Amino acid sequence: MHDAFKSPEPLRLFPEKLFYKIGEVSRIVGVESYVLRYWETEFPILEPRKSKSGQRIYTKRDIDLILQIKKLLYDEKYTIDGVRRKLGGNIVQAESAASEVTSEEITAEEMPERKIDTENILNMVKDRLREILRNNFGA
Repeated sequence: MHDAFKSPEPLRLFPEKLFYKIGEVSRIVGVESYVLRYWETEFPILEPRKSKSGQRIYTKRDIDLILQIKKLLYDEKYTIDGVRRKLGGNIVQAESAASEVTSEEITAEEMPERKIDTENILNMVKDRLREILRNNFGA
């Protein structure tokens, strides 16, 4: 079985979580953590939040932006300045992603929808864990 966490290749499908730490993002995207920290200094639109303990906390939207930056730099051979210019039109998108709703800001009307999303995610996780158990332990 392919272990995405030990593979140098980026993980194409990654677990749906609300937040990811820098090490997880590094494995998902396929670049080292120091590269992500450097990109934060070069691309102002990439600004992950920090936890109370000071760890960087990335959202799915942050990861999508990082994947876009990586593609432009590595595959399309843009320079850092070129990527900045290219993403300049996407600043509005990135700023809206940075102001993503936190759990404290959820209104009463949104709660049933959030509950359904959470249940779906939990069911996906349970199914995946059962699959892993079957594949690894024959359970």
